[in-house]
Amino acid sequence: MIASREGTEGKEKFMAKIRLCEPAAFREIRRMSKHEAPAFLVDLLHARSPSGYEFEAQEVFDRHVKASADTYAKDALGNRLATLNPDGDPVLMFAGHMDELGLIITFVNKDGYIYFDTIGGHDRIMIPGRRVIIRTANGPVKGVTGKRAIHLMDEHDRKKVPEIHEIWIDIGASSKKEALERVAIGDVATYDHDFELIHGTIGTARAFDNKVGAYVVGEAIVRLAEQKKKLHACVTSVATTQEEIGVRGATTAVYSVNPHIAIAVDVGHATDHPDCDNRKYGETKLGGGPILCRGANVNPKVFAQLLHCAKKLKIPHQFEADPRPTGTDARALQMGRAGVATGLVSIPLRYMHTPSEVVDLQDVENCVRLFVEFALSLKKGEYAHW
Repeated sequence: MIASREGTEGKEKFMAKIRLCEPAAFREIRRMSKHEAPAFLVDLLHARSPSGYEFEAQEVFDRHVKASADTYAKDALGNRLATLNPDGDPVLMFAGHMDELGLIITFVNKDGYIYFDTIGGHDRIMIPGRRVIIRTANGPVKGVTGKRAIHLMDEHDRKKVPEIHEIWIDIGASSKKEALERVAIGDVATYDHDFELIHGTIGTARAFDNKVGAYVVGEAIVRLAEQKKKLHACVTSVATTQEEIGVRGATTAVYSVNPHIAIAVDVGHATDHPDCDNRKYGETKLGGGPILCRGANVNPKVFAQLLHCAKKLKIPHQFEADPRPTGTDARALQMGRAGVATGLVSIPLRYMHTPSEVVDLQDVENCVRLFVEFALSLKKGEYAHW
């Protein structure tokens, strides 16, 4: 049968109305089926937010999450706190940090070359030869990171990893005066690498660590808002700041929220690539689902409940073991006030702290589903004491 143009247009309008009425979870699944990333996540990945300079990520989180929250707050460290069901019990806190690695300008020489220090844990071998964007009071300034060319090195120098003071940023300035008219001491730079899908749901970006975590906790609030009648707990999702320089935002936010239970979400190492010894680093893979942590930093009842929720929804999942406080917001959450029953979920990631980190977006979606189910599973008086 050949449909008329009017009939086709009418059907398209009808389907558009249906899509607007869909719960957020179904809209995300629809996008994933077409290998498109959620707009909220893409906006976070595009935002440039080194530790202490999280302005752009804050704006994205505000825009996508604030309208779904019953209460919404910011604090002196720049955290964003979105709360649903504020009178609920128990109090549950989700934390995902929105800061990323960066470079901070410390000196400009007489010829206009810019020297910097690092924000967060950089691999120095990755820094030279990168395009960067400097955030300034007058807008973005583009530049490249430079060092002495290989042709001008002797054999010994070629084997060395350059020190930070041996690398500079070139913005095309001809003098110190000209450079300082465009940038200022204390301005920050990030690599000029944005998000793109490279195959199916596999994507690469400059700062999956940990924009995916900030997305998960924010998106969990958006979806829980659609199911609030089923929610017993008070849920506060916090997009934390300054994790890369010592879990500083989470340290103060846990005092503000004062949760009974808290779960941090961060990225974890996918160990499914060459040159990674599973005997030392465990066995986790991209596309294998969220990684559930066990060890001293994790409350055993919270871990068991996360595992139960993953099995209930048939969410693929993996495990890691850590015998000490982890290098994540979870270590700050656990020690807040009189102590908090803490869990840690990680999203598998390859090439951490490089300009081209790699994630499977299906793992991100499954992490959101897990967080929503965990929040809905809590009953009044469940504090995970053991």
